[in-house]
Amino acid sequence: MRVVAVVLAAGSSTRLGRPKQEIVVGGETLLQRAERIARAVADEVIIVTDQLNPGAAEGIASSIRTGVRLAGEDARILITLCDQPLITIEHLRALLAIDAPIVATGYAGIAGAPAAFAPSLAPDLLALRGDRGARVVIEAHRDVTRVIPFEDAAVDIDRESDVHELFDRPT
Repeated sequence: MRVVAVVLAAGSSTRLGRPKQEIVVGGETLLQRAERIARAVADEVIIVTDQLNPGAAEGIASSIRTGVRLAGEDARILITLCDQPLITIEHLRALLAIDAPIVATGYAGIAGAPAAFAPSLAPDLLALRGDRGARVVIEAHRDVTRVIPFEDAAVDIDRESDVHELFDRPT
């Protein structure tokens, strides 16, 4: 089955005060890193920026809908976020290696992104509205969701303090 990675990168970074997509970590921007990692595991990668999704101001749901529409009805959709800098190729491969309707990442007591969705769940993703992401679909289908623990997914970039913590992390 064709895997399409949808990299969500249309956020306005209002809490950070500057485009988080452009923060450089390890010699590449967060967006470049997210794209590189997605390309390593997917047949196709769709980068959803505000240029691709003019309705981005609605919230994350509009970016998910944009990516799902572009991916097509026959694709397994891997949703990733550009602001999770510690996601690895190995983790994405682990998600895709499991044959389940939803395979989500477990961290900080939740199941969330990155997550892979079977084509049959595209209508649920397309029904999302506002600033509610794919976790809504995951929660609605807990009975068919497999969760792969990856605590480093809890590290995301929302505020300037997150950037400083990222650079202060032991390697």
